[in-house]
Amino acid sequence: MIGERMAEARAGDGQAFARLTDPYRRELLAHCYRILGSVQDAEDAVQETLLAAWRGLDGFEERASLRTWLYRIATNRCLNALRSASRRPQMDASSFDLPLPKPTRAGDAVWLEPYPDVLLDRLADTTTGPEARYEAREAISLAFVTLVQLLPPRQRAVLLLRDVLGFHASEVADILRTSEASVAGVLKRARATIERESSRDATREPPPQPNSRVERQIVERLTRAYEANDLDGVIALLSEDVWLRMPPVPLEYQGRELAARFLAVAAFRPGRVFRLVPTSANRQPAFGLYVAEPHTTVFHANGLLVLTLAGNQICELTRFDNNVLPHFGLPRTLQL
Repeated sequence: MIGERMAEARAGDGQAFARLTDPYRRELLAHCYRILGSVQDAEDAVQETLLAAWRGLDGFEERASLRTWLYRIATNRCLNALRSASRRPQMDASSFDLPLPKPTRAGDAVWLEPYPDVLLDRLADTTTGPEARYEAREAISLAFVTLVQLLPPRQRAVLLLRDVLGFHASEVADILRTSEASVAGVLKRARATIERESSRDATREPPPQPNSRVERQIVERLTRAYEANDLDGVIALLSEDVWLRMPPVPLEYQGRELAARFLAVAAFRPGRVFRLVPTSANRQPAFGLYVAEPHTTVFHANGLLVLTLAGNQICELTRFDNNVLPHFGLPRTLQL
């Protein structure tokens, strides 16, 4: 069947090509997202990959599988994108125009967007090979993707191909057109960086299972506290060492006390009325955040909140700006 479709595709049958490549589209999108940290950039990379594959189908010699060939194209498209000078600039912290407390860290921020769970729902766990070191949920988590963004581009590619997707070293060498010895050296450096950076959170409790009773309780309590403009209720859900982040704004706040001071200035001002619309991102609870226009029933979008949980507490609260809302099917305004 595959041979017949390949022959039809090479003869110019676009529908046959789509039937060959559609089974890999979602896993390619997740792969490109892990490298680039952006859903829009990942979608562009996948589109370019499929166009390049269509145009280059006659050159596909079938020495590797079609899946491996597509990963070769996609990975190299992503590496080219990272080298491009058109990568998005950071936002300036002055965009808040508020008397914010001094942050725990300020400087270079990781460019990162959240990944809608709807794009993961039909992504099979069987897309990983036997040599993969990460489970599917961990490999798409916000914390893991953030760590990957700290790596140089080639290290990102090798780590993801080997430790997330489970490709053999020889396959990775073929994808990146290098030697197995080079792959081994790059992988060693990448693993060392990930291990060093992730060791800071090694004592955290694991997150509750998705849609478990514990997760639902946290989501319900946070929703009630936000919609009641109850800052103390929100703070009570945070861990002592909680992080507040807002990429690409280069400000990070750690600790419950500092988080309270920041939120008091930036969010929970007197008279504000919030509405939260639940969604999910990176296999984590998330919300579209909306703020009421005074004396009206119109609520304007104020970003997307993604929760990272540890046990029965929130250990990271990450806010993204309104630009990510369309990926989650969330509107810019609500009429209540």
